[in-house]
Amino acid sequence: MTDTKHRSYKPVRVISCEEILKIIPHRYPFLLVDKVEIIEENKTCVGTKCVTANELYFHGHFPTKPILPGVLILEAMAQTAASMMMSLPEMQGHFAYIAGINRARFRRLVVPGDVLKLFVEIIRFKGKVGKLRGTAFVGNEPAAEAEFIAAID
Repeated sequence: MTDTKHRSYKPVRVISCEEILKIIPHRYPFLLVDKVEIIEENKTCVGTKCVTANELYFHGHFPTKPILPGVLILEAMAQTAASMMMSLPEMQGHFAYIAGINRARFRRLVVPGDVLKLFVEIIRFKGKVGKLRGTAFVGNEPAAEAEFIAAID
């Protein structure tokens, strides 16, 4: 999603944190998405991650200047996509995995107090393998972007 496309959207449905826990296997401290808003079923969604100072990884990254690790931003994008895809009835009992990451770029530091918006779109999915694109924003500022290869088992 481009910067202009991310400013306004109307979800067709919302997946709450409680529902996410039923859809994907991740748990604290590695559950990295608080809510997923589906914009277009099985095509486009927006995840929300509220970044708080008490998260475990900030104790070591870095104690005097807490910064959300870039790899966790990418993981949050992947969890956003997995929540959308795996919430479909035909996907129950399956798992989604990251099979590759391409063109990852980090544009801004993400720190405690930020609200990360994770815009993910499925470019194509054929069989059990697909290509996705994600962009993370803090407010109107891009924080990270990447293309993903996802696999379903």
